[in-house]
Amino acid sequence: MIADAPTARRRRWHWRTFDTAAGGLALDLGLYAVSAIFAAITAVTSTLLPHRAWGAVATIGYLVAALMVITQLLLRRRFPAARLAGLPARWAVTGLAWVGTTLLPLLWQSIERASGRTDRAQEEVLVVEHAGTRLLEHGTPYLGPDAIAALPPGEQLLGYTPYQPGMAMFGLPRALVDTWWTDSRVWFAVGTALALALAVAVLRKKPTTAATGHRRDSALLRGVQAATVLPICALTLATGGDDLPVLALCLLALALAAADRPGRAGLAVGLAGALKLFAWPVALVLIVWGLTRRAGTRVAAGAIGLPVAALLPAMLVDHDALTENVLRFPLGHGLVTSPAQSPFPGYLIANAMPAGRFIAAALLVAAGVAIAVRLARRPPRTAVATALICGYGLLAAIALMPSTRFGYLLYPLALLTWAPALHRPVDTPTAPVPDELSGRTTSA
Repeated sequence: MIADAPTARRRRWHWRTFDTAAGGLALDLGLYAVSAIFAAITAVTSTLLPHRAWGAVATIGYLVAALMVITQLLLRRRFPAARLAGLPARWAVTGLAWVGTTLLPLLWQSIERASGRTDRAQEEVLVVEHAGTRLLEHGTPYLGPDAIAALPPGEQLLGYTPYQPGMAMFGLPRALVDTWWTDSRVWFAVGTALALALAVAVLRKKPTTAATGHRRDSALLRGVQAATVLPICALTLATGGDDLPVLALCLLALALAAADRPGRAGLAVGLAGALKLFAWPVALVLIVWGLTRRAGTRVAAGAIGLPVAALLPAMLVDHDALTENVLRFPLGHGLVTSPAQSPFPGYLIANAMPAGRFIAAALLVAAGVAIAVRLARRPPRTAVATALICGYGLLAAIALMPSTRFGYLLYPLALLTWAPALHRPVDTPTAPVPDELSGRTTSA
């Protein structure tokens, strides 16, 4: 489960060689080209109409980005020092790619939905907006079990809000004004962009030389690409979107941890935890990281305090509704079952084997125990180690959960890609470098 320091350094070297080929442009081209193929296949084969609409627009966006990278490669080959082929230009292409593959289809679907199209949003968009309306009118985003049971059978699933109470804040604009810019996806995108911008700003403030600054910015670019233009993220934000601000806040929390700001890291992950349960494991690992720096209380104050503060009003208004939505339904004990049925090992075991649900649950618990033992025996002492534990831990959980979705993979993929950007800068070959797997320092 844990690699030694020389193995970790070799892996970093191999990844760095691959990542920096042709100044990073080779991997950029591969990302955009493969993403264009994915978007084109989605546009033709997806059974979800919002996904097909996204694919039709995003294919063009990815192809344009790929053509821009090809132009950069040709410029670099003829003029190795050309600024249009450098790192700032790669950042610009990434920004344009995000506009073309995420924001443009998002705005297009929001406008068409406001004009009357009913096939331009996934169900979670409606759920969040209904939660915002209920929060405004009744003081809680949740319907109780009796109210859900009274709905027509085809609408009972939409009666559930399987999120933390803070998610309803993204639905408040729609509760006030019914127009395209109050679509909850627009505000998911705003929250995601703000959190990522803050994370990049925090990491760029770390003192460094020009050489290490270039490596840091290159790693940052990869992390931002993973959270924005990677198809699983672009598709999710354009058609549903509720996971992206949660992910962005977790990345911000890790950036603040790398900058040695434990209190602010706790607040960032606490905000994410007030939106969705997926942030709670990240909060737990960050608290353990804080304990290694004698700052566990400062991390926990925000990481635990903000989700509790969000839950308290809903609990006081209608505790049974809260329990039905955030506990019974996700655990499979609601009036209807979750439609999350991607064929990962946990789902296949739960549905294909005798007592499969108990076996899948036991495997999930075993994975949790293994991670807990890892945290107890070798707690993460760096932000890099924290990000890796969170990424691999969530990957294991997603694979073993009886009810899950392919879209949830955006969490581990982005967290693992973000980890290299969290390294403290090292300016000389003899300086001690942190071992991201154990948190110990080793000689370079």
